[in-house]
Amino acid sequence: MTQKEFGRGWTKGQTLKSSLLFALHFLIFIGIAAVLLFWGRRFGGLGVYLKEQGANYLYALFCIFLLFVVSYCYFYFENKQILSSGKNIALIFCILDIYLLLSCFIGYRISVYARPIAFVALLTLVLIGRRDAIFMNILCSLLIFVIDTFAVEQVSAKECYSSLIISFTAGMFAIFLGGKARTRFSVIGIGMIIVIPIVFIIFLLAVPDFAAETVAGQPSVFQGILTQMGYGLFGGVMSAVLFLAILPILEKAFNCLTDFRLRELTSSDAEILKKLKEEAPGTYNHSMMVAQLAEASAAAIGENVDYARAAAMYHDVGKLHYPEHFTENQGDYNLHDELTPELSADIIRSHAKDGYTFIRNRHLPDFLADVALEHHGTMPIRYFYAKALKMTDGELNIEDFSYMGPKPQTKIAAIIMIADASEAAVRAVGAKDPINTEKAIRAVIEERMDLEQFAECDITIADLTKIRLALVNALTGVYHHRIKYPGIKYRRTENGTKGESE
Repeated sequence: MTQKEFGRGWTKGQTLKSSLLFALHFLIFIGIAAVLLFWGRRFGGLGVYLKEQGANYLYALFCIFLLFVVSYCYFYFENKQILSSGKNIALIFCILDIYLLLSCFIGYRISVYARPIAFVALLTLVLIGRRDAIFMNILCSLLIFVIDTFAVEQVSAKECYSSLIISFTAGMFAIFLGGKARTRFSVIGIGMIIVIPIVFIIFLLAVPDFAAETVAGQPSVFQGILTQMGYGLFGGVMSAVLFLAILPILEKAFNCLTDFRLRELTSSDAEILKKLKEEAPGTYNHSMMVAQLAEASAAAIGENVDYARAAAMYHDVGKLHYPEHFTENQGDYNLHDELTPELSADIIRSHAKDGYTFIRNRHLPDFLADVALEHHGTMPIRYFYAKALKMTDGELNIEDFSYMGPKPQTKIAAIIMIADASEAAVRAVGAKDPINTEKAIRAVIEERMDLEQFAECDITIADLTKIRLALVNALTGVYHHRIKYPGIKYRRTENGTKGESE
């Protein structure tokens, strides 16, 4: 759903609620900053200190307040989805609070150059998105600059301004490079790359002092330059290290779906996939096939391939509830032969809701649960509806034999719906050539269009055409024609291997 579409349903009540939550987290942020700045000062001395520096603190507080007002306005106009959930607002401020703690502890006890300056940029990039990461990087650079300049005495003016430009540039480099990071090693590599501008800035700042002392014949400050450059190296690398250490905690705490977590969820060691493989092997194999088809379809229309693959792998986990009642897990005997069509339909359609509940109960990302619930939309269960029609002379309510919905809300949910049905349809008709495969897939898509299954997501006719072509190519490659091998039996003889026709 786009920001424009999401904003249409935005109410004044949501604005009030989100602004109050934002204000509450702002007060917590200010409280943490006050504790860090005044830590260790005696109450009597603190009063005198506040009288002397009160104007500076008041100015800093007002500047920080303005920055947070701007932040709220940014999310209100650019990404209301962040403001729509208290969890999302808490995530934003949790990142800011952690960075504040790290910046004050490291910056005022070690060096301002040793701060993990790209930490916020990397976390926001992975957990939320690139556009918001750029804004958060600017916000954090300005926040720390204001605190350094007006609230801390031991930081010089040159360090304040150099820290600002270092934070901004290093964070931006991390954002532009981090979009393609897929492994922990590549993240460490980003930490090493952003060190380059940091070290150069620190070196150039120290050149005038080095030249002045050289002319005056005083001892060189070269050792001090190396120390400051070492702090810059430490800050760049620690940005990546702390990102890797804290990311899994935030992923779990806020139930975020990231590329790193996707790889864990789709690995062969994932708990639910192992359970599916052991208890419903037919469903597992079907899900792996749908995952390949979903990847090809997502790539064809520019959707996130990793999201599509993960959604496909988990879309049928609800079948773990009654695995033996689904065709792919049955042998020669069909349990539905003993059940009424109504009861059979209830069991079959319940797997969508069961999958949703199963995923939510295990605190997996909401996206996977939503796709599991939506991948059949409100489609009728054709087989049992036809069976019931043969057993009754009266009218049947087709809704009693249909999935309960909702219809797909995203393009990826629509992809899973099409890929899931197409794989089953092509397998059922035994299509092995492109013409029959294309005919089966076209029928699947057209049926769902006639029943308005795509009415609630923003998928287009052009997208559906690209998906159809991608599925034809993928399924033709899987179910391609094979030559019949001649019946020859091989046996070993004294003169070597010999073959005989059977």
